[in-house]
Amino acid sequence: MPSAEIITIGTEILLGEIVDTNTRYIARNLRDLGIDLYRTVTIGDNAERIAESIREAMQRAEIIITTGGLGPTIDDPTRDAVALAVGTETEFREELWEQIVNRVARYGKEPGENQKRQAYVPKGAIALENPVGTAPCFILEFPPSNSPRRGENLLLPPQGEGWDGGVIISLPGVPREMETVLHNAVIPYLQQRFKLDEIIKVRLLRTAGIGEGDLDEKISDLEKLRNPTVGLAAHAGVVDIRLAAKAKTEAEVNQMIAEVENEIRQRLGKIIFGTDQDNLESVTLAALEKCGWQLVALESGLEGTLSKLLKKAANPSLLKVDDQNLERGELLPTLQKMRAEKNAEAALGIAFFPGEDEQIAELVLITPAGERIRTLSYGGHPQNVLRWAPNIAINILRRAALR
Repeated sequence: MPSAEIITIGTEILLGEIVDTNTRYIARNLRDLGIDLYRTVTIGDNAERIAESIREAMQRAEIIITTGGLGPTIDDPTRDAVALAVGTETEFREELWEQIVNRVARYGKEPGENQKRQAYVPKGAIALENPVGTAPCFILEFPPSNSPRRGENLLLPPQGEGWDGGVIISLPGVPREMETVLHNAVIPYLQQRFKLDEIIKVRLLRTAGIGEGDLDEKISDLEKLRNPTVGLAAHAGVVDIRLAAKAKTEAEVNQMIAEVENEIRQRLGKIIFGTDQDNLESVTLAALEKCGWQLVALESGLEGTLSKLLKKAANPSLLKVDDQNLERGELLPTLQKMRAEKNAEAALGIAFFPGEDEQIAELVLITPAGERIRTLSYGGHPQNVLRWAPNIAINILRRAALR
């Protein structure tokens, strides 16, 4: 199975002016094809540094995908950088120029002379049409690192059966353009060229009420598996367990994941609140609706985070969410009053009190089974508590509704 690396090109990304979403999108598509992604890197608009990064990647991976740097300006160096990396030159392609002229004509304009740069690709490259933009893309094939054909000039590989070299694929930086070319041309090419006959499937088990370290102790033996793989990703008050399996058929990969998932569920029980795209607040409100409880909620010192979460996931069980500025000791009586006014079965309250010496979160849960009060110390950054504290409180409510 081939391995891949992604090189994102653009000084604007390095300076933090824009966020790179292309890497995530490409990575997910490579995963679905069964391709192992081992590295991603961002390089500024410098042809020599890009070429160096490509040459390094060619020694490790069969598939190198670049995004960005295919525009018409001087600071769009990808075409020259790829040519430099393999020791060749760029060449003008008349058919690409015609595509650019036709694309610009749709806007009632004529292309400028600088846009001719986009009609150049490295010699020997396979040109790819960009049907939604003016930046043509290309694929450049190279022989394996142990081939006698690899010298200062790394091109060109044989095109017949038995070819086991690699490819450099250069895509636009504009996300919609990149996505279109990826699906229209690149994925079919990769499937055929590398005879891809395996799939990778990922499943998330979402947990709450347990820290990453404690969770690791419970399933550490499973984290040593090779296929499926098991990994942890901690968030504020929530920890995800990622299961990833590779197989030739969907039925086989589903069975592999199911066996490990069943083992994890037996060990963790109600600690698992959902899977994949499930979120804690929606699952909790659904549990309340199932047991016939209606809810009022109150928060203080959390900038309305609890309100936003519950209102976004709102269902008939949610009666009222309020945000007040409370002092220590006021949470319980205020929540009791809200519950009585709305005649609600359940009431959830959380108040955060930051301080130089200590940071305290007060939690109150009132249900038909009685009142539950907890005081938690918090040692992290005050801004992180905005999601941590609501998740802790919502999970306590979820567990109460499941009893």
